[in-house]
Amino acid sequence: MRLLIQNGTIVSDGVSCRADLLAENGLIRAVAPHIEARAERRIDASGCLLLPGFIDTHTHLDLPLGSITTADDFDSGTHAAILGGTTTVLDFATQDRGMTMQQALDLWHRKAVGSHCNYGFHMAVSEWDEARAAEVDSMVRQGVTSFKMYMVYDAMMLDDGAICDALTRMAARGCLAGVHCENAFLIRERIRKLRAAGRLDAAAHPLSRPNAIEAEAVARLMRIAQLAQSPVWVVHLSTAEGLDEVRRARERGQRVLVETCPQYLVLDESCYAAPDAAKYILSPPLRKHADQEALLSAMGAGEIDMIGTDHCSFTMAQKAAGADDFTKVPNGGAGIQNRAELLYTCAVLPGRVTVCQMADLLSSNAAKAFGMYPKKGALRVGSDADIAVFDPSRARTISWRTNAHRCDNSPYEGMHVAGSVRDVVLGGEPVVEDGRLVRRGRGRFVFRRPCFTPIA
Repeated sequence: MRLLIQNGTIVSDGVSCRADLLAENGLIRAVAPHIEARAERRIDASGCLLLPGFIDTHTHLDLPLGSITTADDFDSGTHAAILGGTTTVLDFATQDRGMTMQQALDLWHRKAVGSHCNYGFHMAVSEWDEARAAEVDSMVRQGVTSFKMYMVYDAMMLDDGAICDALTRMAARGCLAGVHCENAFLIRERIRKLRAAGRLDAAAHPLSRPNAIEAEAVARLMRIAQLAQSPVWVVHLSTAEGLDEVRRARERGQRVLVETCPQYLVLDESCYAAPDAAKYILSPPLRKHADQEALLSAMGAGEIDMIGTDHCSFTMAQKAAGADDFTKVPNGGAGIQNRAELLYTCAVLPGRVTVCQMADLLSSNAAKAFGMYPKKGALRVGSDADIAVFDPSRARTISWRTNAHRCDNSPYEGMHVAGSVRDVVLGGEPVVEDGRLVRRGRGRFVFRRPCFTPIA
């Protein structure tokens, strides 16, 4: 099929310019100021931005957590994602203890059948030994070239030595590892003291995980990565102090990639005083206004590489399990559909970041970091025709009732956004038209190359 998109402003590779775009057989065939060509489909993008299809670097779909599972699976989650302009999600295939990486990958491939946007996997590692290390090569051969490790959660946590060895071996294969940076032992001690003081309300959640908890873990990870002589990816950074530790590592010459999330840009810890505060219990917790300012400034300065959502949704009934004890509330929130419109409203319109930086934060930088560029993350001849048509004048009010995710709450409920995604093209085919999913199940697995040249 030939598709011609006319009269839009193309934003890609650091340039914003008025141009037309021609796609055929899933690829971009031409980008020029004016294209006259035969086409089966045409889209008039007057007044709109054409951006490379967004890549969500951090989602948790159909994830079991103890006796419950996240509210959104790949059907509802990718439905919401594609409506928000996300054409590729990178979900975490979770290798539980006692499970091989291959078993986890096979399971997640089954979960993702029928996805409405493209998908790839990071392998989330919950144990590290010679058997797991021997599987890394196999993961690379199957297009999984990024991993995740945790410094918290009893069922997932690796010790520092295991993280160091894993980083070393992954770097030798050109694989990038992300780490959830919090100090589990300090969190346990703070919860013990809060419990003794009778503080189990939602407002105690950020007290159990103050900024220093993240900063200490980020600093520790930076030194572990230095010893491993490996690049590293800090997931969902939330604090000014954690950002400072990244800066110190970069000043030493380390390669550190940083991801943050919309919740840390537009929400703060005052949410924990709300009647429905349980829906804001996620980790890391919401922070102070000063942290928001630090992250927004860092984005404008090019110090933050990616914005993922950490979409890990639970219903209010699931959240109610911890009504009288915040430590029993399942951690996570919904947001997979709202990333671009929130970034545009809170950062682009106020002049904190440019539209070119918006494209980088939502797509291009992730494609470069995770072995997909320039097939993904660019609007150039030969790239995949994955395109988000963003209308800066398409204002709306966010609500879980109008979002496509299956979760019955949104941390952004009632927030007004100034612009939003109107249309989405996936593999050269219009799949979202005027905010509605019109072609379902078109997502495909994204086989990824190594993230960087292997380190000897």
